[in-house]
Amino acid sequence: MNTQHYALANPLSVLLDKPCEDFTREDLLRVIEEQHIERITFHYTALDGKLKELKIPIANRHQAERILADGERVDGSSLFKGMVDTALSDLYVVPVYKSAFKNPFVERSLDFVCRYLTRDGSLAPFAPDTILHRASELFGKHSGMELHALGELEFFLLSDPQNRSFAAAKQRGYHASAPFIKTGLVLDEMVRHITQITGAIKYAHSEVGYIERVRSDVDEIANKQGEQLEIEFLPTPVEDAADHLVVARWLIRNTAYKHGCVATFTPKLEEGIAGNGLHVHMEVRSKGKNIMSAASGALSPEARSVIGGLCTYADSLTAFGNTISSAYLRLVPNQEAPTRVCWSDMNRSAMIRVPLGWSSTENLAKKINPQQSTSYLAVDGRQTVELRSPDGSAMIHLLLAGITMAAEWGLTHNDAKQIADQYYVSGNIFQDKELWNRLPALPKSCVESAHILLDKRELYEREGIFPKSVVEYAARTLEGENDEQMNKRLIDLPADDRLMETRKIMHKDIHRN
Repeated sequence: MNTQHYALANPLSVLLDKPCEDFTREDLLRVIEEQHIERITFHYTALDGKLKELKIPIANRHQAERILADGERVDGSSLFKGMVDTALSDLYVVPVYKSAFKNPFVERSLDFVCRYLTRDGSLAPFAPDTILHRASELFGKHSGMELHALGELEFFLLSDPQNRSFAAAKQRGYHASAPFIKTGLVLDEMVRHITQITGAIKYAHSEVGYIERVRSDVDEIANKQGEQLEIEFLPTPVEDAADHLVVARWLIRNTAYKHGCVATFTPKLEEGIAGNGLHVHMEVRSKGKNIMSAASGALSPEARSVIGGLCTYADSLTAFGNTISSAYLRLVPNQEAPTRVCWSDMNRSAMIRVPLGWSSTENLAKKINPQQSTSYLAVDGRQTVELRSPDGSAMIHLLLAGITMAAEWGLTHNDAKQIADQYYVSGNIFQDKELWNRLPALPKSCVESAHILLDKRELYEREGIFPKSVVEYAARTLEGENDEQMNKRLIDLPADDRLMETRKIMHKDIHRN
């Protein structure tokens, strides 16, 4: 496989000399024996969106082989509380071999992402990863193509302030470097772990947000210094993209904890400071090739169809992408977060953005390095479309399942391109009142998002992709935020009271998902 020359290659792939997609049980038994593995650790995403774990000590080959072949039992009624009846609670968790990695925080632990199976060996229908799997299958069945996705994980890294020199400027942290950014070495460690485990990191950088001192009644974050960071992924099949994001959040939190810091993906930490988005890029591939660009360099008909599907689903997708009240304090004008259903080229005020994708140019380095004699031949396109409404509270597998169904809807409905044409904008939509009023609004609260989800539930429940129980659970959870009059109530408060109340809303869920 020849990966041994790359420092961040997957260590197991290097050891076994094969890509992770080809890992077998025999390969993993070899790893256990040669690396003196003491335990297997299973990870699986529960209904709360967090990664759970089960530690299984390994004393002999027979035990290791049995665990790898058949998995273990877990209590589904606890992992899916309120959805799985206690009388039918047992589920199997079975390892995905290609997900194997050596735990960077615990010595001699071989870890896996798992899938949930029922007593008859079928995928548990209510599990978030199963729902995404079914959505991905539906996409392939009806379109004949494959959806790839990548996420941009934004988060605040909070630490005790130690060095006040080279102070960062408010809302000026985008792509800043040391010494103005103090947490670069911690970010480097996060990126190293995620890259070695997923092989799917594009880059990392500091983001706009900076908080000199967090003012909060929550002891965990009070008086901390906050630097906003971002880790962006490379496109992978949509099911892998979801697993990568969930594992990455676990790695980020654990690395932060190791260094005495707090990492939070919460949508909003401070008024007037950028919030944490979870932007999702997607690309459609046919026969292994990205088909988002036409020969002219413009967006392809397929890409425009996907945009039409996303516009159709947009307001209801907030039920899975914006799940707590503070999410709707982020979706406000002039904070690089969308508030209206629309799309545009490279416009960061639009809900859907079409970023630069190298679709009409190539060999750019030759233009500024004339000594370069050979050309670079790009073997694949890199154009994506980016959904900018989701945030750090997203239920990742369910969000990507909804996005997949939206893309499939767009590719299978003739009017999707017309819908895309209808919602195309240019310029700053916040400065064009006529355009602003014409565009549909995104929900302004969790309660409103719940109502829209229930109104549009057929978009998700069609062909049995989202079980009714999952849609109703999501709606109940959103309604439980009881925030329908939140913005009106905040506006009516005196300035100091409004700021205190806003902080309570922002800080009550700093680790929701």
